[in-house]
Amino acid sequence: MSTTPTRVYVARLIGLPIFDPQGDQVAKVRDVVVSMRTGSAPPRVFGLVAEVFGRRRIFVPMTRVTSIDSGQVYTTGLLNMRRFEKRSTEKLVIGQMFDAQVSIRGTETTGAVYDVAMEQARTRDWVLSRVAIQEGSKGLRRRGQSHVVSWTDVVGLTGVDSPTQGTTHLLHTIAEMKPADAASLLAELPAERRQQVAAALDDETLAEVLEELPEDDQVEILAQLDSERAADVLEEMSPDDAADLIADLPPEKAAALLELMEPDEAEDVRRLMSYAENTAGAMMTPEPVILGPDATVADALAHVRNPDLTPAQAAAVYVCRPPLEAPTGKFLGMAHIQRLLREPPSSLVAGAIDTSTDPLRPSDSIDVVSAHLATYNLVAAAVVDEEGHLVGAVTVDDLLDHLLPENWRDQAMAVRDQAGREAR
Repeated sequence: MSTTPTRVYVARLIGLPIFDPQGDQVAKVRDVVVSMRTGSAPPRVFGLVAEVFGRRRIFVPMTRVTSIDSGQVYTTGLLNMRRFEKRSTEKLVIGQMFDAQVSIRGTETTGAVYDVAMEQARTRDWVLSRVAIQEGSKGLRRRGQSHVVSWTDVVGLTGVDSPTQGTTHLLHTIAEMKPADAASLLAELPAERRQQVAAALDDETLAEVLEELPEDDQVEILAQLDSERAADVLEEMSPDDAADLIADLPPEKAAALLELMEPDEAEDVRRLMSYAENTAGAMMTPEPVILGPDATVADALAHVRNPDLTPAQAAAVYVCRPPLEAPTGKFLGMAHIQRLLREPPSSLVAGAIDTSTDPLRPSDSIDVVSAHLATYNLVAAAVVDEEGHLVGAVTVDDLLDHLLPENWRDQAMAVRDQAGREAR
């Protein structure tokens, strides 16, 4: 590995792209797997936890890593696409060592681990060599002193997970990730560590991460939160995702959480839960961008600039008579942002509504919704009740969430699984 630095810090590896010999990106680095050894011998680095298409996590042995250079990792040969499963004798550096409370041997210095370095020994094996430690804060504004010491000088990392392991630096790592990537990291943590980190996340971040997790993981994490906190997190989730999650809870727990939620938020969720599964009503969002007939194009463009909207939600606005919260007054039509971009900012949105397509009904099946979006080349469609009131909008990402099978990510990898099975 002539181009690889002699020492590599793990925190700088996370998120780096992994390339195959042809120069194609095949994965991203998500963690480092080590084997703990007896005595003071530094842990041996077995390999990397990598995330491939569909958020599947695989194991990349260090013997397959040819170089780590300029923010990139290069590998040789075929990668084993089997899902990574940590063995009891292994530890994850990011997941299980970061934020652990340790002390420096021979001193009274204690602190939290915020980085770990690995380097190649003379045997060509990679080992953990250095540990970066930050002491506790000194007063309100002073950060504690940092130390970088040899692995053999650290006390507290060789045993089982520390019961005093904090979350500060792992939370910092999660804060820099997209919600889907953070969900993958959280899902791979040991159960107790996962719950500890989930409890430390702020409500909005935890809500975003929960929306990206499988249903079983969502239920498990929510069940471990106290009821008040769980209700707060549900309020931060999009109503359709919150409705799906609450529907998976025991009826008594679901009813209790709905009572603790803000009335307006709970009403949206209850309304979505009242529709039959896999219908337009069940999968729609009740909070599309709704404007009155006197709104201008400039008003519409200002509303869709909201960074909290998904691209599909920001693709159209829905013009209705008051009230302007679902269920609205009479639905007048939807206006596509692409059309509005061609109109003078001072003109009325109502003059640019699409009258060529009918809205969906809440009872329309998933097949009807799919056909509607495909037929008219739409990424979103209005859902209107029998009285002509807008009750929500179905976006293409809402549809995909309900259309794809639960194990679609595994199926997407099936072809690549045939590429080869390298034994760890």
